[in-house]
Amino acid sequence: MRADLPRPRNLHAAAWWLWALSLGVAATRTTNPLLHALLIATSAYVVVTCRPDAPWSRSYSAFVKLALAVLLIRLVFAVTLGSPLPGTHVIVTLPELPLPDWAQGIRLGGKVTGETLLFAFYDGLKLATLLICVGAANALANPSRLLKSLPGALYEIGVAAVVALTFAPHFIADVQRVRAARRLRGRPDKGMRGLLHVGLPVLEGALERSVALAAAMDARGYGRTADVPPRVRRTTTALTLGGLLGICAGTYGLLTAEGGTYGLPVLLGGAAAALAGLRLGGRRTPRTRYRPDRWNARAFLVAGSGAVAAVALFLAAKADPAALRPGVIPPVAPTLPLWPAAAILVGLLPAFIAPNVPHKEPS
Repeated sequence: MRADLPRPRNLHAAAWWLWALSLGVAATRTTNPLLHALLIATSAYVVVTCRPDAPWSRSYSAFVKLALAVLLIRLVFAVTLGSPLPGTHVIVTLPELPLPDWAQGIRLGGKVTGETLLFAFYDGLKLATLLICVGAANALANPSRLLKSLPGALYEIGVAAVVALTFAPHFIADVQRVRAARRLRGRPDKGMRGLLHVGLPVLEGALERSVALAAAMDARGYGRTADVPPRVRRTTTALTLGGLLGICAGTYGLLTAEGGTYGLPVLLGGAAAALAGLRLGGRRTPRTRYRPDRWNARAFLVAGSGAVAAVALFLAAKADPAALRPGVIPPVAPTLPLWPAAAILVGLLPAFIAPNVPHKEPS
C-alpha cells in the first residue's frame, strides 16, 4: 500500500456514545411503547448500516436478547409478586401464598390484573430500550479508539472500562468460534456435554488474552505517573470533587420542580469545575497519541442528531405528558405524537453521513 494514499477515517468513538446515550435518555422520558419501538428501530437501522466488521461490533444481538430477558423478568415479577396498583380487569387468579406479618406489603400469587401487566410492560420496555441503545454504542464505537480520546486523568479508569466493555463481545465471538469448530468436526455443541467442551477452550482463551493484555499494559507504562507539586494535586482533587457534586446537585435541580431556577447554573458550573480538574489531573499521566481521532463536522452532526431526540422528548414530557405517558388506570391506548416522533427520526442521520469503513478493523 502506498504511503500517500488516504487512510480511511473513522467517526470519533465519543460521537457514537453521545448519540446512543442521548437516545437512551430519550427513552427514559416516556413510557409510550410506540416511541420506544421507534427508538429501537432507529438504533437498529443505524447499527446495521454503519457497524464495521470487528469482533466487538457483533454484540448488538446479545444486548437485544438481554433486553428481551429483562422485559420478560419484569412481567414475571408483576405476575408472581403482584403490584400495589389497583385494577379492575382481572385476567387470572393465582393461588396466593400466605406470608408472615413482617412481610406485609409483599404478595405471592393472587389476582393478576391487566393494569398490573400493562404497567410492568411499560416499565420493562423503558429499561429494555435503554439497554438496546447502549448495545448500539458498543457495536458502533471501537473501544480502543474511545480509550485514545479520553483525557489523561481518566486514562486508567478508561482502560478498566474498555476491558470490561470488550469482555462480552470477545466472549461471544469465542463461543461462536468454538461451537462452529465443533460442528465442523461432527461433535456436540449443545447440552451439558457440549457446554463443558465449549466452556473450557473459551476460558483458556480468556486467560491467555488477560495475560497478553497485562504484559502489553506493563510494557506501555500503565499506572506510572509523573511528579506534580502537592498544591496542584490538592487543587485537582477539590475541582474534580466539587464539580461532580455540582453536576449531581444541578441534575437533581433540573429533575425537580423546585430546583428549576438553580439547576442549570449549578450544573454548568459543576461541569466547568470538573473539566478543569480533569485537565489539571492529566499532568500526572503524560502520554502521546498516535494519529488521534479528530472531532469533525460529521461527529457534531451524529452527536447532535441524538441530542435532538433527547431534548425534544424532555420538552414534550412537560408540554404534553399524556401523550408520552399513556394512562394505565384506566388503560388508555397509546398514540404517536408527531413532533417527538419526528425528532427521534432525526437520529437516523448517522446512517447517511457516517463514513463507511468496509475493511476489518483491529479488535
